[in-house]
Amino acid sequence: MIDSADPVALGRWWLEALGWVVLNDAPDEYEIRPAPDRLPGLVFVPVPEGKTVKNRLHLDFRPADQEAEVARLLALGARHADVGQGEQPWVTLADPEGNEFCVLAARRS
Repeated sequence: MIDSADPVALGRWWLEALGWVVLNDAPDEYEIRPAPDRLPGLVFVPVPEGKTVKNRLHLDFRPADQEAEVARLLALGARHADVGQGEQPWVTLADPEGNEFCVLAARRS
């Protein structure tokens, strides 16, 4: 479950970012999954309050090309985020509602 001001808009953003499918597009419970019959998924629900502190849980992306993935996510509406991480090999971004996530470098073989 992901609390959000606008579950449909935020759910659609993550849908595009992850390349998943929509299971439920109701305004009070927008659900996406990797495939219709595959879990886990993400369910976006409305809450009246806004996000005020750093996430206690966030997703990490590990693309083959970190720079290209960061550019793609920024083009979708993500923004750079500073959560006190300092200089690191990953890039910390936030979705349109401020939820932080990281884009890691590709794994070494």
